[in-house]
Amino acid sequence: MTHSTQVSLESGFRDAMAHMCSPVTVVTAMAGERPHGTTVSAVMSLSMQPCLITVALAKSSDCLGHIIRTNRFGINVLASGQDEVALRLAGKGSAKFDGLAWRESAGVPRLDGAAVWVACEAPEFVDGGDHTIIVGRVCEVETSTDAAPLTYHRRRFGTHVPSEIA
Repeated sequence: MTHSTQVSLESGFRDAMAHMCSPVTVVTAMAGERPHGTTVSAVMSLSMQPCLITVALAKSSDCLGHIIRTNRFGINVLASGQDEVALRLAGKGSAKFDGLAWRESAGVPRLDGAAVWVACEAPEFVDGGDHTIIVGRVCEVETSTDAAPLTYHRRRFGTHVPSEIA
């Protein structure tokens, strides 16, 4: 495969993945006494018995380093209207949580207002190309029945609108 074909394949793959609708999720961990987190789209339910979930983080992610050190992480599925939280936590820097409403739950940062909260222990890390796949053993979970999830599709935020099936 030539370099130009590879670039075309990567570009096409990136566009195809942007076409997939996904919940906007913030993965969190403690960095000493400070909260840390990053916005991700690669989260997946893995098993019901035991309750396992996976998340994929770039190997260059600061958050990944904190999770490896603590073996704990949180998954916050943001609610519709939390677009600015998603954008802020998608960036770099140690001050991303400054001014955000959060609390510690199960030893990891939990964002206020999230539609879904899942706290996990991280017993396993798997190589996944330029990402690391973290297998999380669920130790705490809560779903807000009032909050619609924030979604991401074609590089834009939105939310799920149920179809009217008769």
